[in-house]
Amino acid sequence: MMPAPEYVLARRVLLDALHALAGQHDAIILVGAQAVYRTVGDADLAVAPMTTDGDLAIDPRQLADIPVIGEAMAAAGFVPTAQPGSWSGFGGVLIDLMVPGALALSPGRRSVDLGVHGRVATRRTPGLEAAVIDNQSRKIAALDEADSRVFEVRVAGAAALLVAKLHKLGERLGTKRMEDKDALDVLRLLRGTQTEALAQRLVELRADAIAGPATEVAIGHLDTVFVVRGAVGPEMAARAAAHVEPMAVIRASTEVLAAQLLAEVRSRIG
Repeated sequence: MMPAPEYVLARRVLLDALHALAGQHDAIILVGAQAVYRTVGDADLAVAPMTTDGDLAIDPRQLADIPVIGEAMAAAGFVPTAQPGSWSGFGGVLIDLMVPGALALSPGRRSVDLGVHGRVATRRTPGLEAAVIDNQSRKIAALDEADSRVFEVRVAGAAALLVAKLHKLGERLGTKRMEDKDALDVLRLLRGTQTEALAQRLVELRADAIAGPATEVAIGHLDTVFVVRGAVGPEMAARAAAHVEPMAVIRASTEVLAAQLLAEVRSRIG
């Protein structure tokens, strides 16, 4: 099935950003929805994977002084928006450059002081800490047959992506900023990864000095957003897939898989 034009465009602009930042290859990890789809695919869901933006985590410990992030992005045609770390590319597609909260050591709620790279090229984003630990090199290709570009980039693993998604949902719980598609991406990760393997990786991340606190918070969000009685996550996932799959099926699948994962994690923690 041919991807939607919006997704083809989003991949094109992601490749534009990877090309622009090729000189910072070691510091970049693909996160967000495009990483979810690259890691677990459609996970047997009839809902076509689609996103209209791109997210890159930046590990400041691996950043070189050259190329300067802002200069490289501008030279590739990206324009900074009013929000730190957000860059508008071709067709208005946004690329977000984000530093995990635990590695953003400078003061500031959103901006990050990266020395020669300035304070607004990236954005502080708690919840991405696991991505700098749990990732592997993968090839990312264009979705347009006329575009032959292929880049190799580190892509966050399923556990790291789950931690990031749970942070996003947990932080927005009870607000209008919660998006149903994020809950559906959680279901993709739950369906596309063996529960035991995912639980073990979460336990390992929980014990890591950098990823540990963020992972612990994410495990709590798994409970409050997806498992406890009246949790909103299963209903959100069901709404996101309602046009192609019965809501009752998606809701039940989300509830069961989330509860199984939480139980497995807790049994391994002891």
